[in-house]
Amino acid sequence: MDRLRPYIQLFIVLSYMTACFILVYHVYAKKTDDLRQENQALRDENQVLESQNHYLKSLPTQFKTSSWYKEFPEMDKMAGRMVDESGGKFKRSWAIYLIREAKRYDIDPFLVYELLRVETGGTFNPELVGPPTAYGRAYGLAQFMKNTAPWIAEMAGLPYEDDLLFDPYYSMQLSLVYLDFLYHEYGNWNEALTAYHRGMGGLEQYKKEHGHARSWYAVKIQQNARSHESYAFAE
Repeated sequence: MDRLRPYIQLFIVLSYMTACFILVYHVYAKKTDDLRQENQALRDENQVLESQNHYLKSLPTQFKTSSWYKEFPEMDKMAGRMVDESGGKFKRSWAIYLIREAKRYDIDPFLVYELLRVETGGTFNPELVGPPTAYGRAYGLAQFMKNTAPWIAEMAGLPYEDDLLFDPYYSMQLSLVYLDFLYHEYGNWNEALTAYHRGMGGLEQYKKEHGHARSWYAVKIQQNARSHESYAFAE
């Protein structure tokens, strides 16, 4: 037994060293994986920030403001269609505001109207709270999440408070700024609308899986918006 004692001790030491090595390896691998994920998140955040800066630099010093009163009769007609088609759920004052602001961004107001319809399930409820998701809930008429709305508000030069998401005018303004930003980023409505629905990272994942950005969300909104073409602004 005494002769075996050195071997037993050596075995114990080697087992201890092996266990320590395995433990250190797993800790190092986990830290490496955490750092890899953190770096990817930082790269994604930097990409968004670069896109924001590029978008902000592209904006004109001021929006067009002249002679819009001449267009009001047509705006009123378009607003009436939105109100009638929604069964009165989309208020006339909301419609006038949406049409006026959409024109400032050169966005078809019916595209935004149809987006709001889809986002609220046709209820146009400004106090709507969406179902829980891995990223939180969505709020208001345009269904913004609290991890997205603040940086859009900052980009737009607007104040931010959670309760403002339930203000229909504020919610529509954020949606217009975000849509304008996304369209400027991608140059087409399939990608812009899919990114609005899924997030910019979600858009890239969708394109990897499907080879295109024509999601049901983007297609439905554009098709419905085209059904209103006879009511669009005259060029």
